[in-house]
Amino acid sequence: MRTFRIEIEGLVQGVGFRPFVYKLASSMNLEGSVENVNTGVRVMINTRNGSLEEFIERIRAEAPLQAHIESVVVNEIGFTACKGFTINKSNSLPGKVTRISPDIAVCEDCLADMQKQEHRINYPLINCTNCGPRFSIITGIPYDRPGTTMAGFKMCKLCRDEYENVNDRRFHAQPVACNDCGPGYSMVTDKFEMQDMSELLHKAAGIIDAGGTVAVKGVGGYHMLCDAMSEDAVVSLRRAKGRDSKPFAVMCRDISFVHKIARPEAEDIQALQSWQRPVIILKGRGILASALSGRLDTAGVILPYMPFHYLLFSKLKTGVIVFTSANLSGEPVITDDKEALEKLCGKVDAVVKYNRNIANRSDDSVGRLIAGKIRLTRRSRGYTPTPVSVDFNAEGVFGAGAELSNCFAIGKDRDIILSQHIGDLKNAESLEFYKQCYSRFEEIFRFVPRLIACDMHPDYHSSVFAERMALKENIPLTRVQHHHAHIASCMCENSLNRKVIGVALDGVGLGDDNRIWGGEFMIADLCSYKRVMHFEYVPIAGGDTVSYEPWRSGLSYVMQYTGQESITEELLLAKLTGLGKAVFYNDLVRKEINTAFYSSAGRLFDAVAAITGLCCNANYHAEAPMRLESLINPAIDGSYSYELKGSVISFGKAIREIVRDVAKGKKTGEISARFHNCVAGAVLDGIKCAHDNSGIRDIVLSGGTFQNKYLAEKVISKLEAGNFNVYYNQNVPASDGGLALGQSAIAAARRDAGLI
Repeated sequence: MRTFRIEIEGLVQGVGFRPFVYKLASSMNLEGSVENVNTGVRVMINTRNGSLEEFIERIRAEAPLQAHIESVVVNEIGFTACKGFTINKSNSLPGKVTRISPDIAVCEDCLADMQKQEHRINYPLINCTNCGPRFSIITGIPYDRPGTTMAGFKMCKLCRDEYENVNDRRFHAQPVACNDCGPGYSMVTDKFEMQDMSELLHKAAGIIDAGGTVAVKGVGGYHMLCDAMSEDAVVSLRRAKGRDSKPFAVMCRDISFVHKIARPEAEDIQALQSWQRPVIILKGRGILASALSGRLDTAGVILPYMPFHYLLFSKLKTGVIVFTSANLSGEPVITDDKEALEKLCGKVDAVVKYNRNIANRSDDSVGRLIAGKIRLTRRSRGYTPTPVSVDFNAEGVFGAGAELSNCFAIGKDRDIILSQHIGDLKNAESLEFYKQCYSRFEEIFRFVPRLIACDMHPDYHSSVFAERMALKENIPLTRVQHHHAHIASCMCENSLNRKVIGVALDGVGLGDDNRIWGGEFMIADLCSYKRVMHFEYVPIAGGDTVSYEPWRSGLSYVMQYTGQESITEELLLAKLTGLGKAVFYNDLVRKEINTAFYSSAGRLFDAVAAITGLCCNANYHAEAPMRLESLINPAIDGSYSYELKGSVISFGKAIREIVRDVAKGKKTGEISARFHNCVAGAVLDGIKCAHDNSGIRDIVLSGGTFQNKYLAEKVISKLEAGNFNVYYNQNVPASDGGLALGQSAIAAARRDAGLI
């Protein structure tokens, strides 16, 4: 008999891993123990010949579905006699951390228990080792009940017996609870408050079916719900939330209803039904309320993931409801019950809450099927805080992230942990959320900053935060060019540490020349880059207002490429902006008053959306490009013209051709298709030039513009057909939500190369 210590690292806490090991060891008649430690799970086992190999093989093969084993390290130690197999109390090791599980959608077994277990009949917070809240309730590690917001709820005898019974599915399930001992729901209206679950569900369903709105506390924050088939209900919800046209997500009762409202593919269905339960962007069928989609041809769809969602649908007449975060426009999603009552009462017909605190706020994650894979466009609930594993030492590196769609990143050993989606830091409430979230990550993950990376733009709130941290902690700060960080995020996610051709297309990023970049071709590795080609600069006036007033880009592109004489009453653009405004704007640009020069893909798309009259004023970020994409006529193969002028790609010819087609009354769907084909062709030619000069066949595509499904798929398919190796973000957004990952990777590479 010999004794071995087995150290298992990865996502192995909060997913039923210790009970799994206990049952496996017991079934093999092995003696020893298992315990949670900061680094993962530690097993001590007494084995005979052959049993150790079988035990480890079965651990890897039979681990819980949500678990992810990164490494298994086995060391023989001195023989230790023991009797049977036990689960020991968690052990805390200074400075070390393990992975923390994201929140997990309720499992089928718990849904069944909710109908048959006497003490859990209709219990809306039911969970087990295989499902339920994790990250949203964690306040410390190791992951044990005292380190969660369940600490104040004492288990009843029935729950305690399940918790301590190795043969029970709730064996060591930390949030275990029931109707008798766990947190419960209540409903508040301007007239009454109720706690009875049956009555509450009946009332909430009645309000929604009658065209009203209910706010419901979810896993990571409150949501607003109404009937997605009711035009009046959706319009009323828009008024309550202060959101004019940005699309709302919808929750369907089941997958059969998803098919009724949208056209999902097999990969979409798999993602919708996954334990992460993201919102998936699908092609709509046009049967939902027209006010829902914001004039797009897509719908963001999600399936139920909390027990309460299933209970509510069992009472609802409708099979699809609006499911949008409960926050006033631009602010973080509400998590605090008192704040919910103060801000939402009067705006909704009822507020449904439960008396367990949300420790870590998180929005729903969002993904889209692009080139055969679900790509995340917002990374939050269900994915945070799952790290990105890297092949370099990331310990102590902090990536501050971007100004918009912010996530920050911290480095622990060979993991980079991205925060949940935080949002636009120009909003005071979001900036405060950013600061609070960093403090929580610093505490939970025992993070000690040693190197800080931020964007080159000195006025980004994330950059200011980074500067102050560096000064306070007396540690080095490195500034990272925005588009290099985009490319590095994709490289890091795909374990690339060699020179690549990187293409970063987005709206705004400060360049080395103090101009605004956004249509960039680079030869890059993680340490450095060389800009080898870019979209032609166009002067645009307006500062921060430019991204929300596409008419400015439209006028600038028309003036640059067609001349002042084209700005006439006959031009649709001039009709929409006013001839007087156009002349005044031209004077601003000519004198370079409040004017910047943009090589931006985002501004190019804005310009075309404005020139066609599709979107001259945007109500939300990237509305113009999104609406332009939604109108593409896929039957059109033709393309507008562009020119390669040395290292510059000019769309002057395309703009002139688009202006002529608008004047001729060509359909916007045809214009949009030809324009998208034009941009795809220009990107491919730019890559070909970079390849001809470098011989590099590894192509990295990143930046928010590549979240355009049509453009991305056209570029990827052509590159793959040309035998290029194409890499594209998947589990980290290609937009600014992934920027912190790239910043962290670049900082670590520079440190390793002795450049910092």
